[in-house]
Amino acid sequence: MTDYPKPPFPKQSQPVPGQQGRMDPYPDCGEESYTGSGRLQNKIALITGGDSGIGRAVAIAFAREGADVAISYLDEHEDAEETARWVKQAGRQCLLLPGDLAQKQQCYDIVSKTVEEFGRIDVLVNNAAFQMTHETFEEIPDEEWVRTFDINITSMFRICQAAVPHMASGSSIINTSSVNSDMPKPTLLAYATTKGAIANFTGGLAQMLGERGIRVNSVAPGPIWTPLIVATMPEEEVQNFGSQTPLGRPGQPVEVAPIYVLLASDEGSYISGTRYGVTGGKPIL
Repeated sequence: MTDYPKPPFPKQSQPVPGQQGRMDPYPDCGEESYTGSGRLQNKIALITGGDSGIGRAVAIAFAREGADVAISYLDEHEDAEETARWVKQAGRQCLLLPGDLAQKQQCYDIVSKTVEEFGRIDVLVNNAAFQMTHETFEEIPDEEWVRTFDINITSMFRICQAAVPHMASGSSIINTSSVNSDMPKPTLLAYATTKGAIANFTGGLAQMLGERGIRVNSVAPGPIWTPLIVATMPEEEVQNFGSQTPLGRPGQPVEVAPIYVLLASDEGSYISGTRYGVTGGKPIL
């Protein structure tokens, strides 16, 4: 309860997609604290949105557990290089894959480049996301609605379809959903709708791929302190972000990473088709 910062935070905003290095307080992605124990030794992981926030925490945790990592991200090169530095410091390889996942070809390219570099994919983490805040239904632009779906769920379908042929029995797909998947925040209507779709996509895909030995799960974070927050929410909401949870604060990315490690590891061999909440005490249905 006392290890991590509680709101109110300084008022702040950033252009989309946001930079982690400019956030106050700086998010904890486990750079100094996460200790691995070989649970992902010599596995190959592809992580979308891996430059910062939850993606960075997962990349660091995976590397310290023994995995080589490919990181897909938009254009936050400074953040991505910092993540790669931590992966390499753990003694693992890191492949950086910049580009826009709203573009169909980019979804295929990140898979083909990962396989070209590492030979296979053992763990796929679909974590990239886009959101914008709107106070009224009428003000949501059509093109923004489409882009939210393209990045959050359509890219997930394309990446999974491209990656599955390169995944053997025992592999794992982990999709980032959200507490918004069953408790939609109205000002995040497009984002929340895609997160509900991700939960259903995960449950259905787990049943389709079970006979191949490929497990599929989703993680549903609550309010986590990441660049997406300061880049897409009003300053007043940012200032009090996470205060509404039973624990009274937002989660830090490092607090989300362990569930991804479990779901990626052989210890999760009978876990598939399920959504796991990391919400600071808010129940998910």
